[in-house]
Amino acid sequence: MIISALAVTTAWAAPVSAHGNGHGHDGAAAAAAVVRSDEAAVLGTEHARAHARLRLAVKNTEGYPQQTRTASLTSLRDSQRQANARFGAAEFGRFTEFFPSPDFGVHVAQLVTGKVLLFSFERVEADPTKETGPTNTVGRTNAGRAYLWDPARGTGARAFKKVAPPVVLMPDGTHAPRPAPFFCAGHAYLPNGMVAVFGGNVGGKGGSGAKLSFVFDPWTETWYRNRDMAVGRWYPSAVTGPDGRQIIMSGQSERGTGTPTPVVERFPALGHPVPWRPYDIPLDVPSQRLRSQAPFRNDYPHLFSMRDGLIYGLGRDADQQWAFDPVKDVRTDLPRRPADFRGYGSAVPLPAGFRGPDSVLVLGGDPRDPHTYRLSGGRWTTEEPRAFGRTQDDTLILPDGTLLTVNGALDTRDYGNGPFNPKADPKYRQIELRDARGRWKLGPAQRLPRGYHSNALIMPDGRMMVTGDELQQIANDPDIRDGMDGSIELYEPAYLHRGSRPALDRAPAGELGYDTPFQVRSSTPKAVKRAVLLAPTTVTHSVNTSQRHLELRFTGTDGDTIGLRTPPSAADAPPGYYMLFLLDAKGVPSKAKWVKLGAR
Repeated sequence: MIISALAVTTAWAAPVSAHGNGHGHDGAAAAAAVVRSDEAAVLGTEHARAHARLRLAVKNTEGYPQQTRTASLTSLRDSQRQANARFGAAEFGRFTEFFPSPDFGVHVAQLVTGKVLLFSFERVEADPTKETGPTNTVGRTNAGRAYLWDPARGTGARAFKKVAPPVVLMPDGTHAPRPAPFFCAGHAYLPNGMVAVFGGNVGGKGGSGAKLSFVFDPWTETWYRNRDMAVGRWYPSAVTGPDGRQIIMSGQSERGTGTPTPVVERFPALGHPVPWRPYDIPLDVPSQRLRSQAPFRNDYPHLFSMRDGLIYGLGRDADQQWAFDPVKDVRTDLPRRPADFRGYGSAVPLPAGFRGPDSVLVLGGDPRDPHTYRLSGGRWTTEEPRAFGRTQDDTLILPDGTLLTVNGALDTRDYGNGPFNPKADPKYRQIELRDARGRWKLGPAQRLPRGYHSNALIMPDGRMMVTGDELQQIANDPDIRDGMDGSIELYEPAYLHRGSRPALDRAPAGELGYDTPFQVRSSTPKAVKRAVLLAPTTVTHSVNTSQRHLELRFTGTDGDTIGLRTPPSAADAPPGYYMLFLLDAKGVPSKAKWVKLGAR
């Protein structure tokens, strides 16, 4: 029996019941995935167990045959080609490559190295008409996984590298070692480019919060564990403040679903240095419990660090909109949002020139409501609607300052034809574009419909990467028996089809202080009309706390040297790495170079 190394390392199959209606236990997996004594003698127990899991995974595909998956993916490809024939690339952009990935991409982060971090969970179900995640699973098979995708290496299997999370013992009664189940966590960037990750799933009925705290180091491509948080968190949110520390809120506690924690924590705790340089590795560092509380009734609130230095927490319930002062450690009320409860939908801090954002656009989360809502100056206004309401959508700020919505569904696992039915309403596959005047228009369709657990981010070359939604990825897997059970799709915005790009040949490699002049080099200086900073994205469940767009002020041009000035303060742009783009009069961006804001 010949089994690929990738398939062996990713096969952690175990039966699991429908979400919220039972338990998947390690004992059941062990009973079904029988370890053969001859394999154990030759390969060792762990390797033999991996073979057994793979056999079980193959067996579990019989209820949803490969023929169905292949036919579905072919149909989606053909319908995408037909639908997009009417959209000109210079006005609407175009979807280009679609390729397999070894991860579902429940969580993604654009790294300063140019690579993309993807992490989620090991597959426990190959039938997309059943619960595809290990929410209820207890024991060894409740495990996390992570990969890096390097766009410079293309789109094949060799472009991916496994970066497994640390092995942990979870307080679930089994204490079985497994790669940390940190899926459905919260995350944000540290000033040194590392990604801090908080929480995860202990398992049990409906899932329960883990106290886990990690950072991923993009420079060494290694995970580091920190001290546990004060409380467990399952579906928390995290955001980076002006001082470079993370503020962490909400999430279902260790007691299980239905017990959201009001505890607010800060990482690193005061008294511990903020990781600033690439070699400042947080290891065994604690978080700090704050006095103020955030009693959100529902998880994954939208958090934003605004230019007034406050953290805005916009809850899913209309009456839970708050501002937090991380220095004074106090919470104040914001006006009630005009719309009712909203599920997983987008929220975007709107570009505000060379200053940091002072308003937020809330959209999505309610399939009955296509309107968008803006919080600005302490009041809400109802803004231009999109073509239709959708949940599970992702809205991104593009380098030219316009917005783009991708992904979406009718409800958590309902794409318009009933829950756990992979057949989706075609409209949810269409992107939607918002111009500088706030007007929306529908655009081309992506290959797969992507709803719950879908994600998207802007890459340094200006393209958009789309991934996520394990149900749809499993339902449309070109080969369910291999280890590539996810997929990625790439989109080229319209600005990449409007002529040649301006050049950004050189940018400062060191740290840049605030309100400070600096210079860049361009072989096309006359074409450059704008310079912008775009913060990288780390996102999950439609919650993207890191987005930020700032226009840079020009100080003069001398030959191929362009003078610019950084944002005024850390409240305008929290310290860390940003993508610097030069744009021409048509909004066509250069390829980005990374610059670091904030000097110690």
